[in-house]
Amino acid sequence: MRGSDASAPPLTPAEDRRWATLAHFGGVAGCVPALVIWLVFRDRGPFTAQESKEALNYTLPLTIIMLLFYGLAFIPVIDWIGGLGAVFIWAFMAISGLIGGIECNKGRPYRYAMNLRFIR
Repeated sequence: MRGSDASAPPLTPAEDRRWATLAHFGGVAGCVPALVIWLVFRDRGPFTAQESKEALNYTLPLTIIMLLFYGLAFIPVIDWIGGLGAVFIWAFMAISGLIGGIECNKGRPYRYAMNLRFIR
């Protein structure tokens, strides 16, 4: 079975927009919120499915890169590069997610300019 339980009711338009917005706002915490929202609600609301997938495709590579920078922060000579890189990637992902969430909250789909779209 894919996504949520087949007996789960479809989302109302307001709920659909709310979960889509939260998928983008979740970029503050990396790719996990968008992944959870996509897995749970993708079959219950078309806007949520579309926008959570967009947010997941955007935050997944950035989260991986951020974790690699965090790993570099434990190497004594280049620890400052790892720390600064992780903070920069996190800030970029958080600000982009907030912009996407604001647009989704208005009911407009949001497309990130630099998105690899791994999940189709």
